[in-house]
Amino acid sequence: MRRYLLLIAYEPGAWESATAEERQGYVDGHAAFDRFVDERGRKISGAPLAGADTATTVRHRDGARVLTDGPFAESVEMVGGYYDVELPDLDVAIEAASLLPPAYAVEIRSVVELDSSGRQVG
Repeated sequence: MRRYLLLIAYEPGAWESATAEERQGYVDGHAAFDRFVDERGRKISGAPLAGADTATTVRHRDGARVLTDGPFAESVEMVGGYYDVELPDLDVAIEAASLLPPAYAVEIRSVVELDSSGRQVG
């Protein structure tokens, strides 16, 4: 099994402006994703995130820490949630991501496993 982080991006306000039928589509897509992952692997965690307007970004410039309110990059879409899952391979992770609502852009990233000394495992 490999561990993947699926970052879910969508246009701000999509949920708020959705019809009842569209909202049900979102709920159904997440339920289908959960069932698929449960059958083929396991969900470690997943959660919606607060709006990008609540973000704080930490950077280092000239040896000093600089804090900025808001997201780290300007974008039409915002990362609004994530799933941390274990699945057999990337093809299965792509299948799982494809079950989420089509309004989402889902970025799939392998998680690098580290041992207690900080060295990459596998």
